[in-house]
Amino acid sequence: MSTLSAASLALRRTSSGCQWYRWAIVACVLSVFACLTLVAADPPRQSNGFTEVVTWDNYTVFLHDHRMFLHAGEFHTFRLPVPDLWLDIFQKMVAAGLNGVSIYIHMGATNPSPGVLDFDDWRSLRAIYEAAKLAGIFVVLRPGPYINGETTSGGIAHWITSQVAGTVRTNATDWTAAYQPYIDGIVKESADYQVTKGGPLLVYADNENRNSPDPSTQQYFADLEKQYRDGGIDILLTYNDPGMRSGFINGTGAVDIYGLDAYPNGFNCSTPRTWSHVTNNYHQYHEQVNPNQPWYMPEFQGGAFDPWGGPGYDACELLTGPDFQDVFYKHNWAANAKLVSYYMLYGGTSWGGFPFPGVYTSYDYGSSIRETRALTDKYDEVKRQGMFLRSSPQFLKTDWMGNSSLGIPGVTLNGSSAFVTSLRNPDSGTWFHVTRFLRSSPHANITFTLTLPTSQGTLTLPRTTGSIALNGRQSKLIITDYSFGAHGSVLYTTAAIFFAGTIGSRDVLFLHGFADQSHEFAIRFTGSGKRLNSSRVTFDSTTSPGFTTVTVQPGEAGLLTLWDSDEQLVLFADPVTAATFWAPAIRSQTSQTIPGFEHYWQFGTNTTALVGGPYLIRNATLEAGTLTLRGDLNASVLLTIIAPPHVKRVTWNGERVAVRDHGKGVFSGQLEQKTGLGSVKVPELTGWKYADSLPEVQPGFDDSEWIVANHTSTNIFQKPVFGDGRVLYGTLLMTYSCENTVLWRGHFNATGAETSVNLTIYGGTSFASSVWINDQFINTVSSSADHVNALFTFPNGSVSVGEDNVITVVQENMGNDEQSNIKPARGIAGFQLNAGNITTWKVQGKVGGYTNFPDKVRGVMNEGGLFGEREGWHLPGFDTGHWTARDLSEGLPGGGVGIGFFVTTFDLAFPQDSDGFVSLQFEDTDSQPYRALLFVNGWMFGKRVANLGPQTKFPVPPGIVDFHGKNTVAVVLWALESTPVSPSLRLVVDEVLDGGVGFITLNNPTWKRRSSA
Repeated sequence: MSTLSAASLALRRTSSGCQWYRWAIVACVLSVFACLTLVAADPPRQSNGFTEVVTWDNYTVFLHDHRMFLHAGEFHTFRLPVPDLWLDIFQKMVAAGLNGVSIYIHMGATNPSPGVLDFDDWRSLRAIYEAAKLAGIFVVLRPGPYINGETTSGGIAHWITSQVAGTVRTNATDWTAAYQPYIDGIVKESADYQVTKGGPLLVYADNENRNSPDPSTQQYFADLEKQYRDGGIDILLTYNDPGMRSGFINGTGAVDIYGLDAYPNGFNCSTPRTWSHVTNNYHQYHEQVNPNQPWYMPEFQGGAFDPWGGPGYDACELLTGPDFQDVFYKHNWAANAKLVSYYMLYGGTSWGGFPFPGVYTSYDYGSSIRETRALTDKYDEVKRQGMFLRSSPQFLKTDWMGNSSLGIPGVTLNGSSAFVTSLRNPDSGTWFHVTRFLRSSPHANITFTLTLPTSQGTLTLPRTTGSIALNGRQSKLIITDYSFGAHGSVLYTTAAIFFAGTIGSRDVLFLHGFADQSHEFAIRFTGSGKRLNSSRVTFDSTTSPGFTTVTVQPGEAGLLTLWDSDEQLVLFADPVTAATFWAPAIRSQTSQTIPGFEHYWQFGTNTTALVGGPYLIRNATLEAGTLTLRGDLNASVLLTIIAPPHVKRVTWNGERVAVRDHGKGVFSGQLEQKTGLGSVKVPELTGWKYADSLPEVQPGFDDSEWIVANHTSTNIFQKPVFGDGRVLYGTLLMTYSCENTVLWRGHFNATGAETSVNLTIYGGTSFASSVWINDQFINTVSSSADHVNALFTFPNGSVSVGEDNVITVVQENMGNDEQSNIKPARGIAGFQLNAGNITTWKVQGKVGGYTNFPDKVRGVMNEGGLFGEREGWHLPGFDTGHWTARDLSEGLPGGGVGIGFFVTTFDLAFPQDSDGFVSLQFEDTDSQPYRALLFVNGWMFGKRVANLGPQTKFPVPPGIVDFHGKNTVAVVLWALESTPVSPSLRLVVDEVLDGGVGFITLNNPTWKRRSSA
C-alpha cells in the first residue's frame, strides 16, 4: 500500500489537521515496513559444526531447512513404568498440537551401582524413541546426571552421594569417573536415534546449575559436552537456567542454545486464585544475553508440585488452570519465544523411593494430563494454542515490535486496563498483537480498542462491535494480514484461530471465541458458496475492498458454518466446542517427506482432517477412500468430519461407521460408546490376611547376618554430631542402602545404670522414626524438618542387667534432598547411651543393597528394609495361606505400635479394547496416627501419611494393574502410637473408555524365595 493511499485513508477518518499529521506519520511508518517486507532476508544460519541438519538463527531452530516452533511438554517415563503406555501419552501430546516431549532420565534408577547400567524394561531409552517416532513427536532428552525434578538426590545415584568425596557437578576427578560410564551408556543407546539419522531425538539438555560462574562447574559442562560429541551426538546441546543467571551462554561449557526456566506463579497451591505478576522482561533479557539465538524456555510452568500436608493437586490445577495458560503462555509468545516446553504436561507417579522429601507419591502436578492419564480443561487450552501454532507458519519468524510500556510503531491501545505486545513477520507483514490485562490479578471484565497498521491502511479495531472484551483473566491475539491454505487471506481478526490450512482442495479456517463476547474478522471469501443466515452474524463487504467483514454477536455455544464454498470453509465456535475437534496428521508421503519423519506433521505430511466429537483421536489413515480413525470415547457422541473429498467411507476403531455425506468432504454420524462405568464390576477388597512385619523387636531375633556399622568417616555433608565417631548413615556400604525404610539395632551389655538413649535421627522432611528397647516401645518421633534430636527414656524393667540389650530404630527415609544438600545425612547422626556404651550397631536396608537387589525389573527404588519387604511378601504369588485372617480396618492386633503386612487379591475384567482410570482409595481424612506403604502387584505405588496427608487416593495404571485378571495388593501398616487405627481401602474406577492405546504388556514378576533375606 502506498504512503499516499494510507494517508488518504487516514484523512477520510478524521477532520482534524493534527490528527491527519499523526496518521500521515503512521502511514510513513507503514511505508517503511512495506519496503522492509520486500527486502527482508533470513539472518545468517548458525550450527554447532557437527551437523547441518539442525541449525538456527535468532528466530527459530531449523530442521532439514524447515523452521520449526518447538512446542513441547514434560513427561518422565520413569514416573509411568509401563512402556506400552508411553505411546498413550505421546499420542495425547501430538493430538494437542505439540511436536516435542521433554524427558528426564533418572541416573539412580539406570545406574544403581558402580559399573551397572540397566536400560531394560521401563528404563529403556530405545522404547522411548520407538514410541516417539511412531507417534510423530520429537524428543528433548535430559539425562542429567542431575535432573532435579523433585526426585531423590535430584536424580544422581545414591551410591555416588557417599562414595564420591569430590563436589558433584564439577570437574572433580572422582565425580567425573562416577558419572562418565552412565553418560557413555546414554550416548550408546541414543546415537542412532538422532534426527540426523531419521530418529526423533532433537535436543540434549542439562539442567539447573546454580553455580554456573564457577570455573570447575564450567569445565564440568565442557567435559560433559565433549563426551557427547566424542560419542557421536551431533544434535543441539542446550541448558535450562534456573532464573536469569546467564549461565553457559559464552565461554567454557557454553551450549548451542541457552534456555530459561520459569515458574511465574510459584508453588503455593493453598491460594490457587492468587496470581503473581506477569514477567515483563523476558524479551529484554533475551536481547541482552543471547540475541543471536532463538528464545528457548525449556521449563515453563505447567502446574506445581504439592508438599506433604499441602492442599492437593486439584488446587495446583486451579492455580495453573486454563486462564493461567491463556495469559502466561501467550505472554511467552509475546516475548518471541519459539521453543517452549511445559513442565509438566503429564506428571505421573513418584512411586517407590523416587520422591525427594518435599513431595508425596503423586506427581500429578495439576498437569494438563492428570496422573490417571485423563484429559482436562487445561489440556483443551494447550490444544487450542497448539493447533494455532501448528497452523501458522507466519508466526515462526517474527520481530518484536514493542509493547504498551515501551511503545509500538503505528499501534495505539485505547484502554488503560489492557496491555499489548506486538510481533511482526518481516516477510509476510503479518502482525500478531498479544493482548491481556495490564495486571494479572484482576478478575473484572474490561474492553479496549486497538489502532494498528494493516495492508489496507491503519484501522481501529473492532469496526462494528464497539470494543474488544477481555473476561477477567484472558488473553487475545489480534492478528492482521494472515494467510492460510492455498489462497486464504484474513485482513484482521479479533477471534482466535484454532485451525487454518488446506483439507483436500479447500482452504479451511476455524475461528473461536467466548460465546458471551462479540467477535469480528475480515476475510477474503473465495469460491461459490453459501453464507450463514443468522441474526447473530452479519456480513459487510463495503468496509474493506476485497474483504468481507464478519461480525459474530454473543449467543449460544456451538459450531457455526459461516461460509461454505467449493474452495473455502469458514467455521466459528466457542472455545469448548472448538476443543472437541481434532486434526490428526494423516500419513501422505510426497517428494517433500523427510525419510524417517513420515508420521510427523510438517516434516512428513501436511494432510489432515477435522474430526469433532470423540474424547481423543489417536491417529488416522486415508487409503482407497476409507478414512480410518482410532481413538477413545467416554460417551456416545455426534461425529463430525471435514475431510478430503475423495473420502467415501469412515471406520472407527476398526468398525464401519454409518455416516451422512453432506458433500465437499463433510460427513456426520453417531459414535456409540460400548463400555462405560457400568461395564466393569468393581470388587470390594476383602479376604485380607495379616502377618507381623517387625520381628526385630521380639526376644531372640537373630541379626547375625546384618551388616556391622563401624565406619568412622563419611563423604556425607553432615558429620556425626555426637557419639563415639561411628557413622550410622545408610549409604556407606554398597551392601546396604538407604531407600525407603532402614532398620538399626544397637547392642549393649547392661550394667543396670542405663536409663535412656539420646538419638539424632535424619530422615528428610516429614519423616518418622520409632524406637524400642528390647521388646518395649519407647516413642515415635517425626518432624517437619529433616531430623529430630530426642531423648528416649527406657521404661521401668525394660533393660536386662548383665545381658545383651538391643535398641531398635525404625528409620524412614523420605528421599534425599536436591541442590546444595545433595549429600544429606540419612540415618543416626548422633547417639549416646545414658549411662553406658553401645558396643555394636547393625543395619539392614533392602535385600542385596545397591549391588545385589533381587528385583531387577522393578529396580533399586522399589523396596526398603522392612522384614516383609525383605521376604517378598508384597509380591504376587506369595503364599499367605498360613497367615491370620484379619481385615485391614481392624488395624494391628492389640491396637498398639508396630508394623504389619496386610495382603489380599482382587480380580478385574475390563472389556477388550478399552481403557480406564483405576485408583486405590484410603479413607479421605487425615487424622489417624499411621503410615502405610501400598504395593500393587509388587510395585510400591503409594506412601500414605495418615496424620498429615494430603494424598488418600493412589492411581495405578494398567500394566501395573492387570485389567483382565488377578491382582495382589499389599498394605504395610505402621502404627505410630499406642492408639488403635482403622484404615480403609477400596478400589475405585473413575472412568472406562472405549479405545485405548492397545495391548498393555504385564511385567510383574512373582515371588521367589530370597536366600539373602
